Amino acid sequence: MSLTDFDLSYDELRARWPEPTEELDVTTPYGPTRVHAHGRADGSPLVLLPGGSATGLVWFANAAALGTRHRVYAVDLMGDAGRTERRGAPLKNAHDMMVWLDALLDGLGLAHTDLCGHSYGAWLAATYALHAPRRVERLALVDPTQVFAGFRPGYLLRALPTLIRPTEARARSFLAWETADVHPDETWQRLYALACTVPGRTFVTGGRPRAAELSLPVLVLLAERSRAHDAAKVAERARRVLRQGEVTVLPGATHHSLPLTAPELVNDRLLGFLDVGHRTPSR
Repeated sequence: MSLTDFDLSYDELRARWPEPTEELDVTTPYGPTRVHAHGRADGSPLVLLPGGSATGLVWFANAAALGTRHRVYAVDLMGDAGRTERRGAPLKNAHDMMVWLDALLDGLGLAHTDLCGHSYGAWLAATYALHAPRRVERLALVDPTQVFAGFRPGYLLRALPTLIRPTEARARSFLAWETADVHPDETWQRLYALACTVPGRTFVTGGRPRAAELSLPVLVLLAERSRAHDAAKVAERARRVLRQGEVTVLPGATHHSLPLTAPELVNDRLLGFLDVGHRTPSR
């Protein structure tokens, strides 16, 4: 079977990951889930959930730094483009996504973990932390959408052509508009644009999670120039509703350019937050 342009781009970005990185296929009721595992075996676990169309490979610029202290598990989302396969039980609603994540953590042997998500992945992470509070120790949300505020109407209007009739060119145009002057990695941009055209993707979402009920430490990293929402308003609401919240606005960042642009800043913020709750393993 010949490789598609998406497959070739996927493998190209996979080659940018630090070695050794293991490719795991974890059995779940909804199909096998691809997980990119990197970092020290004795490090505390950290599960990374990407934004829509980004694939788990989007964390390529973060994995090496995070892996010095943690065992990193970057996930290709169920229902999205990537090497996760959709088969088995119907995937209909947010509860199904929670059952999928339960099975994923079980398959990885993680009774509990730190959890970090970007964009749609942040919505999943926050929703899961409410679903299974005993399994999530610390929660990091990178420019979360549909958690503290809805999308800007202008963002949705710009995204509509790519959603209705996706082409690589339309996805590229949308990405260029949102990330103007930031210039995310070209290999990832191509993978994202091609991911938007993969048939059969199913994004399952639901209501806004009850952030005020999150009882664990939460880090919120917001993109100052995000076009998805107003970062200042999201920051204000997050600070107001979170019981144990730490909120930072990242200067110059846009929604889709995270987490792969200015990775040093993202990595430093994440490690500083995560390591408060864990003893760093001795070397």
